[in-house]
Amino acid sequence: MRLFEGTAWDVPPRCERCGKLTAECACPPAEPAPPPPRVPPEQQTAKLAVEKRGGGKMVTVVRGLRAADNDFAELLSQLKAGCGAGGTAKDDTIEIQGRQLDRVRELLAKLGYKTKG
Repeated sequence: MRLFEGTAWDVPPRCERCGKLTAECACPPAEPAPPPPRVPPEQQTAKLAVEKRGGGKMVTVVRGLRAADNDFAELLSQLKAGCGAGGTAKDDTIEIQGRQLDRVRELLAKLGYKTKG
C-alpha cells in the first residue's frame, strides 16, 4: 500500500523510461552500473603520520590514497581490525586511533601499498 493511496494526492508509480504505469510496463530491467575503476595498490603510495588531536589524543593518519581509486570502507575496516583500534575515513584520509604507525605500515605493505613516513 502506498502512502497516499486512495486520496486526492495519490499518483501511481510510472516507469521512468516508457512512462506507463509500472504494472503495465514491459521494459527490460536496467543493467547495473559497472564498478568504478580501481588503481592497483602497487601503483599507490600512502603517506603515514602520527598527529596529536585535542585532549592529547594521538591519531595515525594515512594520506595519499584517493577515495575514488580505492574501496576506503574495506581498507578502513582491515586497518581497524589489524590494529585493534577505532578509526574513520574523512575525504581522502584515513585516521586510526592511537600511535599505530608500525602496524599500519605492515598492514599496508601486506596489501601491496608502498608507504612513506
